[in-house]
Amino acid sequence: MKVLLDTHIALWTLLDSEKLPIEARNLINQENVEPVFSLISMWEIAIKHAIHPDQMPITGAQFLDYCTQAGFQQLVVYEEHVLEVEKLKRDENAPSHKDPFDRMLIAQAKAEGIILLTHDSLLSGYNEPCVMTV
Repeated sequence: MKVLLDTHIALWTLLDSEKLPIEARNLINQENVEPVFSLISMWEIAIKHAIHPDQMPITGAQFLDYCTQAGFQQLVVYEEHVLEVEKLKRDENAPSHKDPFDRMLIAQAKAEGIILLTHDSLLSGYNEPCVMTV
């Protein structure tokens, strides 16, 4: 089973952070789970590192290297992923969420028919079955 890791889940996994929820760690470590990272996460990290290197200590290139070394599969961006973003609907009662990187990760997971593993409770406002919040 392929599981797309949200940016912070991927970072916490790679850095063996205590912030990684035990549910996420257990899922990622299952034999039948293939962790996947998106180039969207690499892009997000590169931007955040360029603007605030004190808050994002690794570069996009380092993230790519770490993911490759960890054996994570890479998910590139296809046009159907981009077009899927337009179809995402948010519950009108859900708190505001404007992160374009998160929206793109949801769209990728939905288009690919895989799970997006996140710790961001705001993503549940999309009511997409592909989003798994831990």
